[in-house]
Amino acid sequence: MANPMTEESSPESGGKIMHACIKVGNNLLMGSDGPAGCNEEAKGFYISLGIEDPDEAERLFQVLSQNGTVHMPMQETFWAVRFGMLVDQFGTPWMVNCEKQK
Repeated sequence: MANPMTEESSPESGGKIMHACIKVGNNLLMGSDGPAGCNEEAKGFYISLGIEDPDEAERLFQVLSQNGTVHMPMQETFWAVRFGMLVDQFGTPWMVNCEKQK
């Protein structure tokens, strides 16, 4: 079945994700691409991932940082076994956090 939005979308929009959602408990975190020509650089926020396993935190940081910019390499902090900050190749800022056991 053809996508019903194809006729309403610009050629630049082809192959992009229109909407995505992540279930967090009983809630949904939703996101979408902006319309062509309306995209601006992300500013003033980071998406923070809380990861329980330090090895998984390292793996996710490496995957997200490919072709991106690392602002703070993964390292131990006073609150975390592993913590790092980056901007991925698409301009989305991320914090990867693996807190110390309490």
